[in-house]
Amino acid sequence: MADFPIQSPDIIYLTEGGQETEIMYRHGHELPEFAMYPLLDSPMAMADLKAMYCRVLDVAAANGFVAMISGLDYRASPDWGHKLGYSRSALADALMQSIEFLLDVAKPYQALGHKVLIGGMLGPRGDAYSLNRTITADESEDYHSFQLEVLKRANVDFVSAMTFNSVPEALGVSRASSRAELPLSMGFMLDSNHRLKSGISLKEAIEAVDSEAGNARPDFYGINCSHPLEFEPALETGEWILRLRSLRPNASAKEKMDLCQLGHLEEGDPLDLGQRIGSLAQRFPHIDIFGGCCGTWDKHLDEIARNVRHAER
Repeated sequence: MADFPIQSPDIIYLTEGGQETEIMYRHGHELPEFAMYPLLDSPMAMADLKAMYCRVLDVAAANGFVAMISGLDYRASPDWGHKLGYSRSALADALMQSIEFLLDVAKPYQALGHKVLIGGMLGPRGDAYSLNRTITADESEDYHSFQLEVLKRANVDFVSAMTFNSVPEALGVSRASSRAELPLSMGFMLDSNHRLKSGISLKEAIEAVDSEAGNARPDFYGINCSHPLEFEPALETGEWILRLRSLRPNASAKEKMDLCQLGHLEEGDPLDLGQRIGSLAQRFPHIDIFGGCCGTWDKHLDEIARNVRHAER
């Protein structure tokens, strides 16, 4: 099994920001069911997406970060594909095209000697803001295997599971990813109570998945779709925190459902967000993967990258 690179004091990673909110609210492209891969059929949308990803790569290069890009396939699992009228064969084709797009965007930067990792992105089977209590680990493993097997054929460098709140579903993804021999980042989403929507703490979720997954545990964990005001109180001390390597915050601390209903991009305060993430980088020097989620774009990523780079690590 290919493992994600271990932490190195000389290497920090930068991911993309909130590509969905940016492409919708800054560029005016509709995302049916919040899915990006239908944009593959729109040359204008793909040109905007290419420019967006290039700006992410520019920020990474300017600040000396290794870039990690993914994100067109967050909703490319069978149930979501079915809602959009995609057969499994058509969905697999869209997945492959999504990775090919990222590879093409990365080529000029790689030719200049910049390191760029290409990844796939999994979202939960149900809505990220719902409890998803009914899915079992076995059902999750079977369900998410389809997307992971396609990503394996696409030779991605890593897979990010994003906005998960169910331990059984996270466990199933971990097992399926291990079977596919793909490095996995398991991303949990916290709410204003500083917990997963399912009610457990971040510590409890990470320890539960690690314990039950055994050798199939994720390579590491992350937090996304949450503002530092929501997740910082959850960062308790202990060995478990060393399993957390990735922070991808929302731009705003507003409630997530409110952000979905605003109809415009809520970018919060990029300067403040960068300072908060820089402070966390100093406090937790083992965390080495930074990026953004809803409402963030290259302006936020640049503030985050500069503050992380200047933190005493």
